[in-house]
Amino acid sequence: MQRLARLTFRLRILLLLPGLLLAPASAGAGEADVVDVKVRLAGQRLYDFHVMVLSNDEGEAAFADRFEVLTRKGALLGVLELERPEGEEEAQPYLREIRGVAVPPDITEVIVRARHHPTGFGGQTMVVRLPD
Repeated sequence: MQRLARLTFRLRILLLLPGLLLAPASAGAGEADVVDVKVRLAGQRLYDFHVMVLSNDEGEAAFADRFEVLTRKGALLGVLELERPEGEEEAQPYLREIRGVAVPPDITEVIVRARHHPTGFGGQTMVVRLPD
């Protein structure tokens, strides 16, 4: 029953946010999915990433706890540790940002992924082309 509720929730999000329909999907939805990424050139080879994450949060027992920016070869360029908000549940999907990520000049695309506590990586990732 809980799995059906999660599936229904995700389907509603897909219908409400048309931009999600254009996002590349992984083979199976995970516990923390990157559903949108906006990138801004902040300086010479420095980028700001605004990342929207959809997570199957269940209080302190299960929540998205990190997102990463990686090269296609897997080199870590930037990371943001996410803290579990206290009090009321946060609206989903939610937006976080990491600023000033240094990217080598030969890199034109990056991968953005989110991690879920306690299950780890495995949700939807996005490949993002960097602006000039």
